[in-house]
Amino acid sequence: MLNCCKEQLKPRIFYAKTRTVWTKFFAGAKKLFDANKNQSGSARFYFYMNPKKKLVVLTGAGISAESGLKTFRDSDGLWEGYDIEEVATPRAWRKNPQLVLDFYNYRRKNVLDAQPNAAHVGLTALEKGYDVHIITQNIDDLHERAGSTKVLHLHGEIFKMKSERNDDLVYEIRGDMKLGDLAEDGAQLRPNIVWFEEPVPLIEAAVPIVRSADVFVIVGTSLVVYPAAGLVNYAPWEIPKFILDRRIPYTSSLYNLKTIEKAAGEGIDELFRHLEFEI
Repeated sequence: MLNCCKEQLKPRIFYAKTRTVWTKFFAGAKKLFDANKNQSGSARFYFYMNPKKKLVVLTGAGISAESGLKTFRDSDGLWEGYDIEEVATPRAWRKNPQLVLDFYNYRRKNVLDAQPNAAHVGLTALEKGYDVHIITQNIDDLHERAGSTKVLHLHGEIFKMKSERNDDLVYEIRGDMKLGDLAEDGAQLRPNIVWFEEPVPLIEAAVPIVRSADVFVIVGTSLVVYPAAGLVNYAPWEIPKFILDRRIPYTSSLYNLKTIEKAAGEGIDELFRHLEFEI
């Protein structure tokens, strides 16, 4: 008899526990609804499922130029006086590694002296309202120093070096690199930079990030260096897209595009207005 009663009580206990769980769920859902009741129904549903929209930013040399790091494409740029093929190709490394090391040691010192500017800081601020992913062509660390938490460096990083024989042997470097500095495999260490004429391994990681974007922003890039420039073609057709640059680069097939023809630091405020974002 007692066992029979226990068996009859099991469904009731299960129902009571289930009811408690759903009561808590709907109470939480009501709080979210009240906090977002001025949004459209579809926007509210998206908010419940995805609290932050994914904002993907492709940045280039233009954003760092405002911190004093000039680009070789400028007439007064950092690469002035250097033939690119003499300092930024595998052939240059084989021909004159000392010149290549001297060049990147100089660049590393320039980056150490530079500070994040308003554009870097602004992109960091967007993390308060968006899931921000930065894909940068720049080798400096200004995005990280500004506080950005998700940064993918397509072309390498100035504060890292690697074995010339094994790309997986990577080390931090803050000072100068010298001939005779060896990796643990006995090979000469070289800058962890993707040189011209070399493949860009991280492009494969960048493509799915762009494909999953809810908003796509391009800041400070001429869109002429491939394969990075080709990432714009992977952004979903219907999502909002923005280009922010002093000179808007040519684009032939971007739908739902807004252009902001200003310096990065100045234009970031206008981007905020377009996104209806407040710090």
